[in-house]
Amino acid sequence: MEARLRAASLSLLLSLCWLPGVAAAEIVVSSVRVWPAAEYTRLTFESAQPIEYTVFTAKNPERLVVDMEDVELGRQLRSLPERIGANDPYIARARVAFNRPGLVRLVLELKTEVKPQAFTLKPVAEYMHRLVIDVYPAHPIDPLQALVDQLERDKGTGSPPPAATEETIAVTAPKAEEAVRVDTSSAPVEREARLKRTPEPDAGKALAKRKPRAQPEVVRLVTVAIDAGHGGEDPGARGRHGTYEKDVTLAIARKLKAQIDAEPNMRAVLTRDGDYFVPLVDRVNKARRVRADLFVSIHADAYIKPHARGSSVFALSERGATSAAARWLAKKENEADLIGGVNLDVADPYVKQVLLDLSQTATISDSIKLGRAVLDQIGGINTLHKARVEQAGFAVLKAPDIPSILVETAFISNPQEEKRLKLGDYQEQMAQAIVEGIKKYFANNPPLAREKLAFNR
Repeated sequence: MEARLRAASLSLLLSLCWLPGVAAAEIVVSSVRVWPAAEYTRLTFESAQPIEYTVFTAKNPERLVVDMEDVELGRQLRSLPERIGANDPYIARARVAFNRPGLVRLVLELKTEVKPQAFTLKPVAEYMHRLVIDVYPAHPIDPLQALVDQLERDKGTGSPPPAATEETIAVTAPKAEEAVRVDTSSAPVEREARLKRTPEPDAGKALAKRKPRAQPEVVRLVTVAIDAGHGGEDPGARGRHGTYEKDVTLAIARKLKAQIDAEPNMRAVLTRDGDYFVPLVDRVNKARRVRADLFVSIHADAYIKPHARGSSVFALSERGATSAAARWLAKKENEADLIGGVNLDVADPYVKQVLLDLSQTATISDSIKLGRAVLDQIGGINTLHKARVEQAGFAVLKAPDIPSILVETAFISNPQEEKRLKLGDYQEQMAQAIVEGIKKYFANNPPLAREKLAFNR
């Protein structure tokens, strides 16, 4: 009798395992996160065990389907439809249910044709196993065209900078009477004297015999790429009172952009303008695609010692770090891709060129000059952690043709500096100091005309 009951119980258990919605060894999804952005929308599913999955698209209407094997349809997965906002640029709505025993199907109804990427990440930092679905548009936004469109909109509304059109980004040849619109009023005295120098008498007679010819000049709009460190899945450092580095850097970056845009001949572009993750190499590539003249990465890092304080400026080094702290910081920042999550199966078309061009030392030299100018200004609002520009192998500074610096605005791990970093006034002062440093750099290093640039970006 006991044997028959045991057999019946086992048979009932096995039959239940095949009922819809019941799996034999279900994986619990402990967290679901959605990061919408203009460039792409990321969905992250976190669990204690890796998830086996299949991804495919369907037409008429456009849909993205994700099948997850042996996953429990728990509270987190059921809440996904509520996490899709109306302002998501690519996903209209989401549905999730069991497709068959042991398989959960997620259907994303799309607003446009997409080119998805799916990959898994092993546990790192505070994260467990993650399944990442990146929903990219099939036809990505051209950042240079987006900048041109923004300039045209500003022109129509009367916003700065004046007379900014597509020509201010590309090589231009406007009317001869138009002056170059880059302020070099504080350029070296020798340059000023050279501009005012009058020709010798004989040369003047020869010139008088020639037919006057209008010389084209270049209207030059300076473009600054501003990189708000971290974002999305990568929160960066965290202060004792719970402040995330990614939030501070974005706040300062937005204020810096507003101040640069208010300058008559400058325009700023953000590598990210929201809480989402951008891989390090993509930050560099974005700056190159908009043909930026400078690249400024904003950070507010932590250190192993809570009393560490002050602001710092870093440039790239090809030969190793200038200090142990710089080496430690570069290693930590370069791990952002591991935490934020990068699809390693996607080849980077710029890697080879970047690695080859790193042998060029002129860009690093200019980066140090820019760093010194910014550091001088930052020293007026905060203690300097180091009184000189430090160097290390920061991946985000590896644009071969753009002077690039990384600004540590303060140590978020220091309780006093954490409080300052959260203050709007301090953020504005830091942004203003960086702007003044940039203007000082350009006063002594006027930007070249586009056709004179060493690299064809």
